[in-house]
Amino acid sequence: MFDETQNKIINATMDLIMERGYSSTTTKDIARLAKVNECTIFRKFKGKKEIVLSAMQLPKWNPNLSESDFSYVGDLEKDLVSFSEVYMNKVTPEMVKISIGLRTPELYPYTAEGILKIPQVFKKVLINYFQEMKDKINPTDYESMAMMFISMNFGFIFLDASFGRKLTQLEKRDYISNAVRIFVDGISKK
Repeated sequence: MFDETQNKIINATMDLIMERGYSSTTTKDIARLAKVNECTIFRKFKGKKEIVLSAMQLPKWNPNLSESDFSYVGDLEKDLVSFSEVYMNKVTPEMVKISIGLRTPELYPYTAEGILKIPQVFKKVLINYFQEMKDKINPTDYESMAMMFISMNFGFIFLDASFGRKLTQLEKRDYISNAVRIFVDGISKK
């Protein structure tokens, strides 16, 4: 899809955006990190915005979460652990940093839809799942339950992206297992 030079420019741009944000990333900085002449950037792309929009087409920079990524067997705890693992394997701390870096006013109108698609897909999967499992869970507002589960997963990744190991030493696997168990205990019919 992109040639080697374009990929170097894309990767340098996205690395800098994670580190500094979109507004603070200059084409001079991109050229320096990509080890290309600044003119090369403008031969390969119209500008910084086009580089970012191009990056969002690549799996490295877009988790591309879809409903087909999720499967279940009918066991609340096993299924929700699986859902969390799928989500957290695709929505990484790097993805969160990129997402934050792309929320600048001059870029957000072009990136908002792509960023929003990820939680929308997860929410839809969860609501459908909770509706299907209604005989095993307490009657409730499925959308609120889905939002709580999304927040529980995104929160861990966001905090990891923001603070690394400074806030908790919990491994992702242990967090998922413990958090899902607590969540399932709270929603299961007794």
